Amino acid sequence: MSPVVGGGGGVGVGKMESVALVAPVTALEFARDVLLAVLAVRHGGAGGGPRLVACGGGAARELGARVWEARWAAGGRLALALGSGTVALYEWWGGGRRLLQARCGGAGALRCAVLAGVGWARLALAAGTATGAVVVWRAAAATAPRRELRGHRGAVLALCYAASRGLLASASEDRSVRLWAVGELGGGDGSGACLLVCYGHGARVAAVVLRGPLPVSAGEDGACLEWGDGGGVRRARRGHRGALRSLALRPAGGRLATGGDDGGVRLWQPRRAAAETVSAVVALGAPERPRAVLLVGPGQVLALGEAGGLATFEVARMRWAPVLHPTAGGPRAVLAAAPLHGCDETLCALGGGDGRLLLFALSRPGAAADLRPFEGPVHRLSWTPRPGLPLDTAAALLASGPDGEMLWLDVTHRPGQAPWVQLRGRYLLPPCKQRWHTCAAFLPQEGLLVCGDRRGSLILFPCSSSSECAAESTSIDNGGTDIVEDSSNESEPSCLLHKGALPLQSPVSVLFGLHGKTGVTSVTIHRSYIYSTGRDGVYRQLRLQEQQLEVLQKHRPCKGLQWIEELRFALDGDLLVLGFHADNFVVWSSRTGENIHCIPCGGGHRSWSYCSSPLAEVFAFIKSGDVMLYHRAAEPCEQQVLLPSLHGREITCVRRLGAVQVASRATFNVFVTGSEDTTACVLVLSENSRAAVPLARLSDHISSVRTLALAMGPGDEGLSALLFSAGGRAQIECYRLLCSGDTASESAVACQVTHVASHRLDKHWERKKNRHKLVKMNPETRYMSLSVVPGTSTKQLPTPWKFLAAACSDGSVRIFGLLEAAQKLVLVAESFHHQRCVLKVEAFLHTWAGGERRHLLCSAATDGSIAFWDITGPIMDAVDALHRAEGEMQLLALAAPLVTIMAHSCGVNSLHIRETPEGRYLVASGSDDGSIHVCLLEVALGRGEAAAGTSLQVLERVSRPCAHAAHVTGIRVLRPDLLLSASVDQRLTLWNQRQGKLVPLSTTFFHVPDLAEMDCWEEVEAGGELRYYCVLCGQGLEMLCGTASSKPPPQEGPQ
Repeated sequence: MSPVVGGGGGVGVGKMESVALVAPVTALEFARDVLLAVLAVRHGGAGGGPRLVACGGGAARELGARVWEARWAAGGRLALALGSGTVALYEWWGGGRRLLQARCGGAGALRCAVLAGVGWARLALAAGTATGAVVVWRAAAATAPRRELRGHRGAVLALCYAASRGLLASASEDRSVRLWAVGELGGGDGSGACLLVCYGHGARVAAVVLRGPLPVSAGEDGACLEWGDGGGVRRARRGHRGALRSLALRPAGGRLATGGDDGGVRLWQPRRAAAETVSAVVALGAPERPRAVLLVGPGQVLALGEAGGLATFEVARMRWAPVLHPTAGGPRAVLAAAPLHGCDETLCALGGGDGRLLLFALSRPGAAADLRPFEGPVHRLSWTPRPGLPLDTAAALLASGPDGEMLWLDVTHRPGQAPWVQLRGRYLLPPCKQRWHTCAAFLPQEGLLVCGDRRGSLILFPCSSSSECAAESTSIDNGGTDIVEDSSNESEPSCLLHKGALPLQSPVSVLFGLHGKTGVTSVTIHRSYIYSTGRDGVYRQLRLQEQQLEVLQKHRPCKGLQWIEELRFALDGDLLVLGFHADNFVVWSSRTGENIHCIPCGGGHRSWSYCSSPLAEVFAFIKSGDVMLYHRAAEPCEQQVLLPSLHGREITCVRRLGAVQVASRATFNVFVTGSEDTTACVLVLSENSRAAVPLARLSDHISSVRTLALAMGPGDEGLSALLFSAGGRAQIECYRLLCSGDTASESAVACQVTHVASHRLDKHWERKKNRHKLVKMNPETRYMSLSVVPGTSTKQLPTPWKFLAAACSDGSVRIFGLLEAAQKLVLVAESFHHQRCVLKVEAFLHTWAGGERRHLLCSAATDGSIAFWDITGPIMDAVDALHRAEGEMQLLALAAPLVTIMAHSCGVNSLHIRETPEGRYLVASGSDDGSIHVCLLEVALGRGEAAAGTSLQVLERVSRPCAHAAHVTGIRVLRPDLLLSASVDQRLTLWNQRQGKLVPLSTTFFHVPDLAEMDCWEEVEAGGELRYYCVLCGQGLEMLCGTASSKPPPQEGPQ
């Protein structure tokens, strides 16, 4: 990458070089077992003309035209299809001279091309045009098209030719794929007939390949579709976060590779012929109308009838067998089963509407423990493993009865006898309409039990061993009842008297209605964290903090999955999410981002059961008064992630969180990015691997994430910071991030995310008094920029509150206050001074020699004006008001700006402030008109009172019109004499600021189109060399590095 070097000698600045890049993958090709991925980059020099780069040796050649297709010809020559339909033959290795050239006219603007043939005489070109036609020429006779294939109604974007079969596949922006019989390309033996028309993509089709006689296509809808003989979709593959741009096929083995806008590359293994057919759902013909269904492993189904009878179905034998008579359970019976690990046995629990509880082993239902723990009906039964119990012989049972009472029983299997039962605890659930538990889990080594209820609450109970009490066991054998007491010979068929000896314990922590009114569906413990799911479409990660449940964050796994039933953590590190998408049961993979299974069942309002084993995937459910079974043999994972996905759409903002040092490894840079795909991502970008590895995804936003701000804080265990993210729909989210080294993980860095607070303007308006007298704020208001107010907690202003400034699209500058301990984010002040969209804000702190501080704010709008505010008074007033009102206050109004300058003729897209060693401030800005403006400010106190007497004086102004050819969206003052700017024209320029001028030092072309933002930092190497780093975001993410002398030259004072 060759920079353009300008004047400014003696400054000691080296060029900026790319050290890591994540960009859309626009081309893929297999070279035997090696997959070559080409990123969407721009190669440019001083002239900026198109170039062709030969990978693997040799220099780049300037061609002066776009290269559509390259093909090696005989004798080490290279045939090229260039823009405007030119075919050229180059002697590449000798010196790059052009041997032959032919211009194929008469087709108009081209969109894609493919070459075929060996020598110049047989070399043929097929090109897709903007009008929807596919035009074929021969290079030796290129005066007019030899053949024209019409049928597409939009521009042809991709072509693939199979010479052995004489087939040509074309993909178009009309969302269709067509297959043509052309024979030898350029010859006359093909009919040119359209053999196949395939419609199935939801957006433009970007790439197509031929697998045998049938096409495989990749589209901007993120789908890779394999087509069948009749033009229907034979196989659909999804997993990328954004549009697909490239597709490659390895003929030996049939593996596919896809690349897309998300910067990811995925490898797809072909499925066996038997797996191509969809597994059928069969009706089992239950002996009575089923009420509940349970899978006991992949080969056995339990069905509870509406009358109370229990039957089992053997999948291998395809027949039903009775287990219990309907009188055993009754018409309102509930069922739960727990397969024991390491042995072929299952513990079953059957609760009745009269309060009876029947416990038995499935292989011997006649030997059962018959208890009557409740006077009313048993509402819910659930088995859960408990630490300390042997998994092969025992399990814990939780039973919910009337009035919110829940019992904890330990059940131990005894071969040939009735199970042994111990009553271990009694608990009282919080009051609600449907007062019973839905799921539960024991916390290892904590002595606590966490459960979810039908109201959507998470509840924490103590389960200490001090309250243990043994209850009776009742065996039923051959119709007789023998009472077996642990401590006496008293015959009593009920444990009501025994449970009275245990205290009824209340919760120690309750998160009421955490998952809404539809209930908690599962609770899972994994790596000391608690995960809960519900029918609200999200799953939450929690931790235990001083015997209190604390929500860290919530995750929305995929769009449209509004009903989540369970989480399963796979041994390979994947997280499987079980839930319902409309009327389909789905198993969604967090690693690959696709549905592993999608089974039409009618929805989740029915009894169902899912079982996954190394041999088979089985799903049983009730539909139309019968038990339905879906059974499919287990298969290896079809999808392999070669490069992880970052964002599905444009990256709008980026911030560097810091560096994490990992033992025996290099230092890793941690970044946070926000995107138009409504998510923010915490990632590691390494110079060694030159790739990005996501650590955590934040999915709380309902619209695009446009801006980020960080408030660094002390971290005892690693890198800690408060993250603010904001964007569309006037929404702000706040998180606490903690990053530390983790040698066990793939990324070598672990990130813990805790959701702190959130704020939306429309919700704030709903809480206002007399709101009917006010004009409701526009819900389409967007936050354009955020800045954390520094130094708000000092001896002068001791407060736990942190303050945040926001630039808003409705013309306002708003100040928010955050109290992290109470998880409150409050709007405290605002001003509509600009009367137009405010694009940027930047807060800074000024300290006088005596220690007195002033909080200053700079804001920039779409008219090119930059305003400077003193917000010290409003912040102090807000602290007092918030302290008195305990988090609620009357909205304050910001005073008029201290000074306003017209820096540009149009919108200010970038803004940065840096303090000089003399205590002054350099303010740099970049605009839509490509100009750069720098001004030097001095802060002074007037003769009035200190709070009202702050004044700003502009000492010097420097402007550089037409510094860039497009919007300047990134600018940083690296030091008083050195400025770095970046623009949509993909140029990164270093400027020397001296004697009232901005002199360019060097220009580097970067590879991120549509640049949105830039962040910079500096590091001092071991040898004392100062290195400047910057990260750029837009259609991709790139990190660059440059060197500079650590001591800047002396600055001359203003005249």
